[in-house]
Amino acid sequence: MPFDRMTPYRRRGAWVVTAVAVAALLITALLVGQALTPRSTNPDRTVAADPTPSSIEQSPEESVPPAAPAPAGLPVLDYDPAPKGFPADPATMDTTALTEGVHPTRKIAAYDAPGGRPLAFLEPTLAGVELTVPIAQRRVGWTAVLLPSANRRLAWLAPGGFDTVALRDQIVVERKAHRLTWYRAGKAVRSWETSLGQSGQETPLGRTFVLGRTPPPEEVYGGVDIYALGSVPDDPEAVPTGLRGAHIGLHTWYNDDDLGENTTNGCIRVTRSGQRELLAEVRPGSSLVVVDQLPTPPPTA
Repeated sequence: MPFDRMTPYRRRGAWVVTAVAVAALLITALLVGQALTPRSTNPDRTVAADPTPSSIEQSPEESVPPAAPAPAGLPVLDYDPAPKGFPADPATMDTTALTEGVHPTRKIAAYDAPGGRPLAFLEPTLAGVELTVPIAQRRVGWTAVLLPSANRRLAWLAPGGFDTVALRDQIVVERKAHRLTWYRAGKAVRSWETSLGQSGQETPLGRTFVLGRTPPPEEVYGGVDIYALGSVPDDPEAVPTGLRGAHIGLHTWYNDDDLGENTTNGCIRVTRSGQRELLAEVRPGSSLVVVDQLPTPPPTA
């Protein structure tokens, strides 16, 4: 199944590095548009034995709101834009690491609130790869996860039909500093300079996650796989026509000339060595949050 029905652009002949060709590629080739790479096995997936307690816990006198039956005709959440009606993520700018994820073990309904309306289905795979979505909140037996194919939205899941997966990594992107920092277990491991979205196509703010991995569709991606994210352009009409329907990506480029600048169509671009390290270490399902800048820590005495 194609991860995106449209590829960023079609090759008209052998790629030649000239000023004209590079300018055209910079306009058209910065969002993800290939097939996700399926994983036949998942040795790095572990089920959390002792989940981190939620900040919102069920009190003894509260009962779990029942789940309304989900009509069979509801859409399945996939690479297309998510259906409307899902609630906003109230903590979308929170940089606290999300340490658990949900992996559906069967088709399950996604609701707009605990005991609310079913709006869509989540399946164990999305675009042919295993789906893991980070847990953002828990309430009275229900679990809220970051919604795929949408920006800053949650989906609520009734009990049952999924495994809880431990997540150890987080990525934080600062737009003003053009910096990406990889955290493990709450501690910064590495940082890289980034290129981000140009004016009118800014890299979307807020929490999202690594949705899946795709091979580089063209030579300009430096021969390194791409991470497609759960987020999409804030203004889908602002991106070039060939990129309509694509997701935001985390990837590298054939050179590092534009690092530290706003030149992409919303994607996050790092060095080739940095991208290779992230691909090797950060599993799909890990959360990624984009902020304007992190607060300055207070001076030490």
